Amino acid sequence: MPITDADILRALSGVIYPGFTRDIVAFDVVKDLTVRDGAVSFRIELGAGNPAVASTIEREARAALQALPGVISVAIQISSSAPAKLPGQAPAAGALDTALLPGVAHTIAVASGKGGVGKSTIAVNLAVALAERGARVGLLDADIYGPSIPLMMGVDDEPSIDPGSRSIRPFDRYGVRFMSLGFLVPKDAAVIWRGPMVMKAIDQLLRDVAWGELDVLVVDMPPGTGDAQLTLSQKVRLAGAVIVTTPQDVALADAIKGVAMFRKVGVLILGLVENMSYFHCPKCGHRAEVFGHGGGGREAKRLDVPFLGEIPLNAAIREGGDAGRPVVTVDRNSELSASFLDLADKVLQALQRKEGDEPDGPGGGVIGWLKRGWTG
Repeated sequence: MPITDADILRALSGVIYPGFTRDIVAFDVVKDLTVRDGAVSFRIELGAGNPAVASTIEREARAALQALPGVISVAIQISSSAPAKLPGQAPAAGALDTALLPGVAHTIAVASGKGGVGKSTIAVNLAVALAERGARVGLLDADIYGPSIPLMMGVDDEPSIDPGSRSIRPFDRYGVRFMSLGFLVPKDAAVIWRGPMVMKAIDQLLRDVAWGELDVLVVDMPPGTGDAQLTLSQKVRLAGAVIVTTPQDVALADAIKGVAMFRKVGVLILGLVENMSYFHCPKCGHRAEVFGHGGGGREAKRLDVPFLGEIPLNAAIREGGDAGRPVVTVDRNSELSASFLDLADKVLQALQRKEGDEPDGPGGGVIGWLKRGWTG
């Protein structure tokens, strides 16, 4: 029986995209497949990223197909940039879209290998702290299944539509423009979507929101390494990722996977931050290391990534998130605010170093607001 397209795709579905748990067929990067008299040819379409990803996929795809009875030859073409497209046409899946976020100088992902480590808390307070430092900041809630930005930013309204451009107007509070899927679906509705729908939703939040001119867009990622992470790293040229962990070994193990995933797709790790690092008793002053301590710093050193600091376990941080008032806005002179402002300074410094390494990079980003008065 001659080999068919379905046989080829079934074999390729065993090739896992490096750094992720899903295969290259599920991620829709296999294009232009033809099968004729045992000769197989197709194109693998990837966004900008680590060239090692392309070579790994090509090697494993070729091995999977050569093991199939009836396959005589395999021709694989790797496409690592967006193909030509008509005006107004969206780029193919997996391709870097240079038309996305035209006014955003730097996009950074705040990610974690597992849930429950306070990633959204870090993302919100980091965004507000960056705004405190004078940056023009946006905050995108890409946690499709558990959007928490509406609650943490204290907004429970439906977004408005710009009548001219038909784009969604982001909300603006505490000097931060922000948008979340939580504003676009019924409040108590469960989002039960397969991978392609998640990828499309994130693409629309990037494409259809009028973000305007921003120095930094902070993206609150869902936990883990999956569809949302791949979509963002392929669609947008990320300036880097901030990895959030807690001191426990189980959280650190997953944080390591997050670092590995972003490195696989060629995204710079801006640093690792240890959340819930310690508890300082407000009555007796005793410091208790509830979840252990120091693991984040040790792993950052072992992985050769910057350590961005320790955020304490404190009821005020939780209360501020529940009340829609990020702790940075409550008392700008407190120790808690200082920890987030210090985190923001380190992120700014990392972005500044990155710009210095890129002679053709965007001069209006970190350098732009340095001229407006930031001194980190």
